[in-house]
Amino acid sequence: MSWLDALVLGLVEGITEFLPISSTGHLILTRSLLGLSGDAVDRHLIVIQGAAILAVCWEYRVRLWHTLWSLRSDGRARRFAVNVLLAFIPLAVLGLLFEHQIKTLLFAPIPVALALVIGGFVILWAERRSHVVSMPEVDDLTAAGALKVGCVQALALIPGTSRAAASIIGGLFIGMSRRAATEFSFFVAIPTLLAATAYSLWEERHMLSLAEGEPLVISSVVAFASALLSIRFLLRFVSRHSFAVFAWYRIAFGVAVLATWALGWVAW
Repeated sequence: MSWLDALVLGLVEGITEFLPISSTGHLILTRSLLGLSGDAVDRHLIVIQGAAILAVCWEYRVRLWHTLWSLRSDGRARRFAVNVLLAFIPLAVLGLLFEHQIKTLLFAPIPVALALVIGGFVILWAERRSHVVSMPEVDDLTAAGALKVGCVQALALIPGTSRAAASIIGGLFIGMSRRAATEFSFFVAIPTLLAATAYSLWEERHMLSLAEGEPLVISSVVAFASALLSIRFLLRFVSRHSFAVFAWYRIAFGVAVLATWALGWVAW
């Protein structure tokens, strides 16, 4: 992997991780276009997700630090931590059970493109339905609501679906405001992506090499910086706009991939 490949992958990961357009899907397509393949590349794509999630930890460092230090004394902090854990559990359990099947059958450009298109239409439908806000803030979320969001988020195990989109749409369904649903998707991403990174590194610890170090550093730095900008952009965006623009982007991008594949223009 060249330094330019590493830079592109880091940029794609950082920009797309927290937008409802599927970072995994975009990375699979980008990898295909760059002609990258193999176990080392697979490890690379998972590890740089961990770098992107550090941007959330930095952006919300005050909230996270306060939660950690006040778990014993603050009921609100405990409720917040429990909600994040409950939302994380469904995806973690299903991911462990079906990891091999998902990687074997769905980690390919065409399934990703189909998921992008289908997910785009789901977002459009979700935006056009009646949306009554009963939970304007993240702290208004109940344990039952967090588990429901987690169950919807588990759909993101299908590459191209988007973990951010699934958790945000799940939040909207149960009455969260757009900003609250978006922020909760950030918080749930912390255990989700850190666990995925740690699990991947542990599983393949004997295959890691020093040659992977330089590309990983480049991608990780770029992923962190671009993810931080993406988070701040999304929070400003959702305060004034719906998610429809992301839906139309998903549909257009997915159709373009399918069309170029069907016409033989790109060997996805």
